[in-house]
Amino acid sequence: MNVMAKAEKKISSAFIYFFGSFGGILFGYDIGVMTGALPFLQADWHLENAASLVGWITSAVMFGAIFGGALAGQLSDKFGRRKMILMSAIVFMVFSVLSGVSPDMGEASAYYLIIVRMLLGLAVGAASALVPAYMSEMAPAKARGRLSGLNQTMIVSGMLLSYVVDFLLKDLPGEWAWRLMLGLAAVPALILFLGVLRLPESPRFLLRKGDEAQARKVLSYIRKNPAEIDQELASIKETAKEERQVNQKTSWSTLFSGKYRYLVIAGVGVAAFQQFQGANAIFYYIPLIVQKATGQAASSNLMWPIVQGVILVVGSLVYMWIADKFNRRTLLMVGGAVMGLSFILPAVINWMMPNMNPMTIVVFLCIYVAFYSFTWAPLTWVLVGEIFPLAIRGRASGLASSFNWIGSWLVGLIFPIMTASMPQEAVFAIFGIICILGVIFVKTCVPETRGHTLEEIEEQGTNHGRVKASNPEN
Repeated sequence: MNVMAKAEKKISSAFIYFFGSFGGILFGYDIGVMTGALPFLQADWHLENAASLVGWITSAVMFGAIFGGALAGQLSDKFGRRKMILMSAIVFMVFSVLSGVSPDMGEASAYYLIIVRMLLGLAVGAASALVPAYMSEMAPAKARGRLSGLNQTMIVSGMLLSYVVDFLLKDLPGEWAWRLMLGLAAVPALILFLGVLRLPESPRFLLRKGDEAQARKVLSYIRKNPAEIDQELASIKETAKEERQVNQKTSWSTLFSGKYRYLVIAGVGVAAFQQFQGANAIFYYIPLIVQKATGQAASSNLMWPIVQGVILVVGSLVYMWIADKFNRRTLLMVGGAVMGLSFILPAVINWMMPNMNPMTIVVFLCIYVAFYSFTWAPLTWVLVGEIFPLAIRGRASGLASSFNWIGSWLVGLIFPIMTASMPQEAVFAIFGIICILGVIFVKTCVPETRGHTLEEIEEQGTNHGRVKASNPEN
């Protein structure tokens, strides 16, 4: 026991925050890796005219993630954040390798890969839920905003890493290329597993299990003085007491009561709009988009995902710089408006100038990604973390996450089917209209949360419910 204590004392806060957020790398890698693997997989398995199978192979991870996030959240309350992150890393390693060694059995191969990627999605969804929870419980209150940005930076860095790996492997024989792209996802999962082995459990979970001594010890690694530790322990105890009380009084129907309905619709709506706006269509299919626009083989267009990845990483850093300088609603509305125009204008230009340069659409997609990267991508989860009152926070956050993954799954599934049946410009114009609807939704249905305490935000929702109740015609 003394040896373990001495080993734990050597853990720096930087190490804790780095590996605490490293799960975002896994999440991002698997979002991005199919972008480069898909053209080779299509050619190897002759799936060029099987739009629905391509959609299912691509979106299977998101389908599994719908359930992985909810399952991991419940299990982490029982077994701890750290143990569940370790378990997620193991699941990720196993099914990444199984994806890479998919047997070549004709059409049955596609169904095998779909099932394996669904199971891999359990780990992806778990990482998306566990990493923010662990980080929020380890970080000091004044640093939570920046560390939310760190999680987003890890996710987009994982995407960029997958794009670079895809590019480096593109000259291998087709069968080896896509198999290595998918299988190498096990490497960051192994790094995460080894790093998390040295991480402590979160003090909040330790206190819930009655281990105050260990909770105090963990806080001593990441807080500066004993007074700060005492204050935080007292705060965690009080919050845990309140949560026990409210959990006894709430149910799923509570989310849609007059008092909370406004805030639940706002948070869940923003989470859903983030995905239905079509960002993942770009991230999953950019080589195929360029192929359809220019006629060049998708496998020769793997530099474009790297361009998108660099834009995403730079955008995440821009967000960390501007996060507390502009209102949330302002950033979401400006970002959504530019994103919508970036999708709609190519269709308008193509209608007015049928001979437009086919790369015009790709330039506009880069503009879309740039504005998405520092507005809707990070702010959705900042707002979801702020907007739900304590009494409904667990259920409402889970509902928002589920709608987000459902949107991600549907976009990944139907985009190849849509582009097989209509011009690309028309498909993106539809997403552009959804972006504009998202702006209208934010303007009319979402309160401003920047600079407000959680209690003030809850009061906004309560007051809005009272107004609606007294003026039902509004």
